[in-house]
Amino acid sequence: MSELPDKLFFRIGEVAELVGVEPHVLRYWETEFKLRPQRSTAGQRLYRRQEVGRFLKVRQLLHEEGYTIAGARKALAEAAGEVAAKQTVGVEMDALRDALRRVRRLRASMIALAADMSG
Repeated sequence: MSELPDKLFFRIGEVAELVGVEPHVLRYWETEFKLRPQRSTAGQRLYRRQEVGRFLKVRQLLHEEGYTIAGARKALAEAAGEVAAKQTVGVEMDALRDALRRVRRLRASMIALAADMSG
């Protein structure tokens, strides 16, 4: 992103020119890739450098590498570590289910032991 002008925010026309697509394509990509630019008081979209970089990556995936929208979305998610986070949550859920099974077995054993002691 070093070729980007030294600015905090970019308007949609500037971003379209930098990325090499029409503004309506950027608006479509916003919906597909969950980008939510800030708005000026006049309602114009204002993109940060990070968002411009993401648009550049989307363009590379779609136009140069031949990804579909879904494939590009998945590639971006993997790059951002979202897939790894979901896998970690899945592993944690498995561990919690296993712990719950052990607690239930222990509880059943304690109930049986209490019944044996009282009777």
